[in-house]
Amino acid sequence: MSHKRIPKRKAAFAAGTVVALGAAAILLPNANASQDGSSNDAAAVAPKPLKATDASDLASQLQKLLGDAFAGSYYDADSRQLVVNVTAGNTSVVVQAKQAGAKVRVVDNSLTELAAGAKTLKDRATIPGTSWAVDPRTNKILVTADSTVTGAKWNTLESTVKSLGSDMATIKKSAGTFKTFVSGGDAIFGGGARCSLGFNVTAGDGSPAFLTAGHCGVAAEQWSDSETGQPIATVDQATFPGNGDFALVKYDDPATQAPSEVNVGGGQTVAIQQAADAEVGSQVFRMGSTTGLADGQVLALDATVNYPEGTVTGLIQTNVCAEPGDSGGSLFTQDGAAIGLTSGGSGDCTVGGETFFQPVTTALQAVGATLGAGDAAGGAGGGQAGGGEAGAGAGDEAGAGQEAGAGGDASASPGDEVGAGQEVGGEQAGGDVIGGQDAGNGQDAGNGQDAGNGQDAGNGQDAGNGTGDAGQSHN
Repeated sequence: MSHKRIPKRKAAFAAGTVVALGAAAILLPNANASQDGSSNDAAAVAPKPLKATDASDLASQLQKLLGDAFAGSYYDADSRQLVVNVTAGNTSVVVQAKQAGAKVRVVDNSLTELAAGAKTLKDRATIPGTSWAVDPRTNKILVTADSTVTGAKWNTLESTVKSLGSDMATIKKSAGTFKTFVSGGDAIFGGGARCSLGFNVTAGDGSPAFLTAGHCGVAAEQWSDSETGQPIATVDQATFPGNGDFALVKYDDPATQAPSEVNVGGGQTVAIQQAADAEVGSQVFRMGSTTGLADGQVLALDATVNYPEGTVTGLIQTNVCAEPGDSGGSLFTQDGAAIGLTSGGSGDCTVGGETFFQPVTTALQAVGATLGAGDAAGGAGGGQAGGGEAGAGAGDEAGAGQEAGAGGDASASPGDEVGAGQEVGGEQAGGDVIGGQDAGNGQDAGNGQDAGNGQDAGNGQDAGNGTGDAGQSHN
């Protein structure tokens, strides 16, 4: 894609599919701004208020500091505190964690013991339609089975979970079916499938590229920004199934300008400043070309999902909704940190469900790409980026008396209303409205291009009807 065509893609998408689940109203400045710690002795050991991304940085530092005593962590959004689990009998590390600014909780199961339980599940219960991940809030393995796991399959899974003990693992049923969400960041098309662009990046050789889901990358080699348009990018690397679900797709035109931002609709964007690890309990936002903007919470990390196509490991589990076409789309934080790429899950944006994401940090490392301010990198674009800087907080030591990861401003400009100024449909999605306007399936959202689910989202080209499958269970 030439840089002259970039604004057209932005304009088409900005007028496009935005499903309002209340997410945009939360993308306001300083909502999670860090506070300065007091200098008195009491505050030195009291948990410090942190932004979610700063809490993730602190958790990584404490994991190294505490070693085997570290048993996971999560973010308490209500108190804006990082909660760190330590194993019983390791009281000597409690002071260290508290001095670093975390709230400390003593738990029974170590990460080694939880990993052993997960291995038992892998060996005995690798069944399509199941998933498992460690939930640090309960210090247990959360096992989920979709609606296809019945009869002998359910009995096998249930007996395996019971063998681990109620203090180690729990099991629940999901009403939907685990599947990858192929079908819409910006919509991309290839091989009869539709996916979403995740984040623009710079490849290891310096060329412009983007990240998307691996199951999209194995479905087609070349991708276009319209269903009938010429290819603009070619898959360089793709992983799916196996150790992740990610693909690096290089733009065919080396002069392509790849903005470091995520388009959230209505001409508004969130500037992407860095890639960051997810933290359980933190609020995240997902953008996809089918359902637009949605938000939710990280539930678990290092999730294993058994799709019909095969097992994928190392994913982020959330309660953010997604639908077919959202695959590969951006998962990010309010202050501009790239977190994940939409992989798959169950349910939809009407009834909800589980959705799994590929961690961006893992994908970047695997493909040798970079993402962040100053690079030709970012999210699916559109419009001008919001002002301000993201609070990074990385690089501070997590030692005694030091604040690790506080400070910084959110990336949205004060008073900006995300998603306002356009009417995106005739019905509400989930009963919520962005900027006082309705946003639902069947909406008019562009200039005559059909982009799936009856939506208009482009320039006179059909971008949804007749879109085929990209493989088994790819919708």
